[in-house]
Amino acid sequence: MIHFLSLMLFETYFLKSILQLKRWYSSCEGFRLFCVTFHCVVCSSALLEDDVDLEALVNDMNSSLESLYSTCSGQQTESTPLLHVSPELTSPSSLSGELPQTGLRRSQPMHILAVRRLQEEEQQLRTSSLPAIPNPFPELCSPASSPVLSPGSLPPGEIVKIFSEDGIGKVVEIPADMTARDLCQLLVYKSHCVDDNSWALVEHHPLLGLERCLEDHELVVQVQASMTSDSRFLFRKNYAKYEFFRSPLTFFPEHMVAWCQETNHTIPPSQLLKNFLATSSCPEIQGYLYVKDFGRKSWKKVYMFLRRSGIYCSTKGTSKEPRHLQLLADLEDSNIFTVITGKKQHGAPTDYGFCIKPSKGRGELKELRMLCAEDEQGRTCWMTAFRLFKYGIVLYQNYKIPQQRKTLLSHFSAPVRSVSENSLVAMDFSGRIGRVIDNPVEAQSAAMEEGHAWRKRSHRMNILGSHSPLHHSSLSSVIHIAQLWFHGRITREESHRIIHQQGQVDGLFLLRVSQSNPKAFVLTLCHHQKIKHFQILPCEEDGQVFFSLDDGATKFTDLIQLVEFYQLNRGVLPCKLKHPCTVVAL
Repeated sequence: MIHFLSLMLFETYFLKSILQLKRWYSSCEGFRLFCVTFHCVVCSSALLEDDVDLEALVNDMNSSLESLYSTCSGQQTESTPLLHVSPELTSPSSLSGELPQTGLRRSQPMHILAVRRLQEEEQQLRTSSLPAIPNPFPELCSPASSPVLSPGSLPPGEIVKIFSEDGIGKVVEIPADMTARDLCQLLVYKSHCVDDNSWALVEHHPLLGLERCLEDHELVVQVQASMTSDSRFLFRKNYAKYEFFRSPLTFFPEHMVAWCQETNHTIPPSQLLKNFLATSSCPEIQGYLYVKDFGRKSWKKVYMFLRRSGIYCSTKGTSKEPRHLQLLADLEDSNIFTVITGKKQHGAPTDYGFCIKPSKGRGELKELRMLCAEDEQGRTCWMTAFRLFKYGIVLYQNYKIPQQRKTLLSHFSAPVRSVSENSLVAMDFSGRIGRVIDNPVEAQSAAMEEGHAWRKRSHRMNILGSHSPLHHSSLSSVIHIAQLWFHGRITREESHRIIHQQGQVDGLFLLRVSQSNPKAFVLTLCHHQKIKHFQILPCEEDGQVFFSLDDGATKFTDLIQLVEFYQLNRGVLPCKLKHPCTVVAL
């Protein structure tokens, strides 16, 4: 009995200590759970030690704990027993000191909602307090002023299919704001080609027999939206895209420019271009063209005028009076195309046809204004003037951008020391040490000997023993096959088509196998917008086969040496070889 009283005194002292520490407990549920657990331990100890009135003890403990809990929480309205007493504990058997086999039912852990809610709030606070990651590429965001890169801010890509000359297509995903120049540079990079700023994207309509080169500033996606299902994009060379800026007099003959005839004198090339580019001036292209009427197969020759406002035809001879001019097409809402099947499909009188097609039309034949010139120079003049009148200074900016980029890159390249010809001297390295040749006659003979030495170089290697598995004659006959300018066994008409497609500029050339002589080759060259053919004949000397263009006066061991020679020297050709016709597979 004395032990039980001391235990009760210890419990009273402990409860007072807990009341002092209640300020550190933020949750009354946790405090209540602690008290219930303590009372369970105390009651169990008391039952095991002595035989006491357990029911009175439990009631007394519940009343004291309820008053303590109500003091802490201040929100408890109903009193519920904190300790559930089993009826077995109050039975006579239990009071006699015999505990049941099931034992005491201990308290279960309780979910503290306040702690969980506090953890959720801390998590939200931690997430919201994280700094936003700045976007290193703000121009890629859809809102122009958004500094943070958000999902979906990138512009959606568009699918474009590009075809090469051999008919093989390549699917490319591009942004909606990609221009034709950017797409050409992308294809050049993917195809491992040389970027010489002569590649072009061609809009091709096979059913209508039309095609045109896209301007560098045009958006590819917008052009594709106006094309029909049978139309396609082609990727190929076009050397004549900006050639008129380099030699304008070749593209604009004086008899077709109205200002030249009115002033009765030759215009400087720079002034001619300024008149076309300046919006204040009013240049005019005039001349006869064949026009096809709508809904008819007949062509009529009329006098035409091309101005900034449009293309007109004169209903009375060559009269320029407004009452005699009839508008055929507007330049702003139209594009000019080259007719590639004029005679066969449209019954054109010549092969130099072109047409004006509405930009937003449905691509039907009745919407086209078919025209035809008498020669290639006339067609080139009309089509070039159409582009200048429509786009103006934008074309000049497109022409200057690659040059400015090349100039900018040249500042980062290694400087090259310029050496004049006067600072060079003739040297002789035939002895043990080199010496300067002072005699002019000896220097000239040494230069001639060095110039002709490359002809015998391959023959000398065969005599000394070449490491090549092929014989010299077989090697010289196949070494040119891998060159870009060699097109194999194509017809004369096919070579004309390739020259026309890649721009009829001076020095554009290709080599092909001759159809009349299987052992010979043909050099196809463009000069002054005319295509000429030169036969390369084999000739034998001292048991070795050479190739020559001038009946054996100048001999070459293979076609590569022949091309390299005429790229530096005009020789018997009307001009040097400048631009090789190239066909690239995507």
